[in-house]
Amino acid sequence: MELLFAWRYFKSKKSTNAINIIAWISVLAIAVGTTALIVVLSVFNGFEDLVKTLYTDFYSDIKVAPAKGKFFVLDNNQLAAIKKVTGIKQLSFVVEEKAMLLNGDFQTIVSIKGVDEHFTATNNLNAHISHGKYDVGTTDKPMLVAGVGIENAVVADPGKQGLPLTLYLPDRSATSFSAENGMRSFNVDVSGAFTVQQEFDNKYAFTNLPFIQYMLDLKANEYSAIEMAVSNPDDLNKVKKNLQRTLGDNFIVRTRLEQNQSLFTVMQVEKWFIYGVLSLILLVAAFNMIGALTMLVMEKQKDITLLKAVGASDNLIQRIFLSEGFVLATVGGVIGMVLAYLICVIQLQFKLVKLQGGTFIIDYYPVKMSGWDFILVACTVFLVTIFAAWIPARKASVQAYSLKS
Repeated sequence: MELLFAWRYFKSKKSTNAINIIAWISVLAIAVGTTALIVVLSVFNGFEDLVKTLYTDFYSDIKVAPAKGKFFVLDNNQLAAIKKVTGIKQLSFVVEEKAMLLNGDFQTIVSIKGVDEHFTATNNLNAHISHGKYDVGTTDKPMLVAGVGIENAVVADPGKQGLPLTLYLPDRSATSFSAENGMRSFNVDVSGAFTVQQEFDNKYAFTNLPFIQYMLDLKANEYSAIEMAVSNPDDLNKVKKNLQRTLGDNFIVRTRLEQNQSLFTVMQVEKWFIYGVLSLILLVAAFNMIGALTMLVMEKQKDITLLKAVGASDNLIQRIFLSEGFVLATVGGVIGMVLAYLICVIQLQFKLVKLQGGTFIIDYYPVKMSGWDFILVACTVFLVTIFAAWIPARKASVQAYSLKS
């Protein structure tokens, strides 16, 4: 019954035209706020999904690293125990170290990773080779697969081998560090270059595992990490727990997300900060709603008096005007959600809104709609409605009116 009264009040013509205008302004404000919230949250979802895809291509599902120090020796018993863990699809052993890459007067610092023949089975790096080919060479003739940022920094060209670069790595046996006795050097060629994203392109280069082990005086079974692919992504956390239980406290087992926890945490913080800022638009709409409902209460003084005269309680009067606020919010919220859905669909289909700069992996704003975002925004509108409608509804229920004019 309360909704029936509220709907009739919403549709009916008011004696003062300003009441209609203010009511529709509040509806419009709610619609704009709802649209903005859903569209912005969908864009953040799109960027998050894009970043996750890039990290999925570059990082393995699970990474095992020593709890202390850079390197660890893996004995046969530990290896056998790892292979017994259910759900592991592929293992890859890697050694990572900082190095300097020189080409005449050009030089840059790189994170060099020595990888085995199974490395590309734990990630999708091959799909991002922009030119040249994926070839890490051999111990005697090492090759580099470098990020395009590193390639540009040292002016390397995968198509013109025979002009080798010099790779400098720390000499672990040196008693003191200096340019003369603190580094070991070896000539290398660049076989290919990859493009994933700037963070990786300017940092990483890959070569074969035995070469790096030789340069660092490591044993054949000494590594800095084991990277793994799992058979079923849904079992990722289960595989991680089983691995941690098998290896004990001497090793740290991280999933792909945990390897980049800070990045995804920052993205989530940014998303919720923007959500909070845009929610202020709905608070502005709330003030318009307070004004509209207050004027409606003044307009319907005689109706309120008649309802009380026939036995309506204060609670019923309060619920009527709370329902009026819900009607305004529902109309605005539904309009806003429909507009947001249409905007997102158009962007997905035609990619009309472009990113500026031309240095991104994609040239348009990515969008990914989520049902949870629609539910979140609907709940936000509901809470704002309660805040806005409570004051005039309460005033309507407790104030005494007279039928005498």
